[in-house]
Amino acid sequence: MSVKRPPGSGSRFLFDSFDAAAARIEANERVAEERWSALDWRLAQIDAVLERLEKRIWLGVYGVAAFLLAQMAETLLSAAMR
Repeated sequence: MSVKRPPGSGSRFLFDSFDAAAARIEANERVAEERWSALDWRLAQIDAVLERLEKRIWLGVYGVAAFLLAQMAETLLSAAMR
């Protein structure tokens, strides 16, 4: 498909033809780039969620450890009082 030129504007070789294959490749590259950026954004969101989850798990682990230490201290104190 060629570009329409106005009549009397000179040689037909001055106008480049439309390259559909190159346009299709460029469009596919833009789509792929947008998909990669969306994937990067989503992976960043998942990473943030995993970090928050990890903090909550460690808080639970420390809470259980503190509870067990408190139980052990209570047992030692009650044994020392007898």
